[in-house]
Amino acid sequence: MTGNWGFFTNHAHVLICVAHDPGARLRDIANEIGITERSTHKILSQLVGEGYVVKERTGRRNSYTVQKDMSLKHPLVEEQKVGELLHVLLKMKSPKDRREGPSERRKTIRPG
Repeated sequence: MTGNWGFFTNHAHVLICVAHDPGARLRDIANEIGITERSTHKILSQLVGEGYVVKERTGRRNSYTVQKDMSLKHPLVEEQKVGELLHVLLKMKSPKDRREGPSERRKTIRPG
């Protein structure tokens, strides 16, 4: 396979991370996606500004809530809701589980 590309934007990746862990820190989201904290902050601010995510201060940390009834932005999919996309994508294992190689997954699946 040639080239380095993916099916989802970094905005989608941030949204997925926030939906998976509403209390995630910017640093954790950035590391998970492979972008800078500054880029993560900018994307999350855009998602909050557009109403896709609600940010709430909890003590010294922020927590985030994805607004699942919001429509996807692109005209090809604007009739679909964010929650419908997340429902499909979050059925997959957690991001940390996906990083394990096949041998590690087999070890966790097979009984002792």
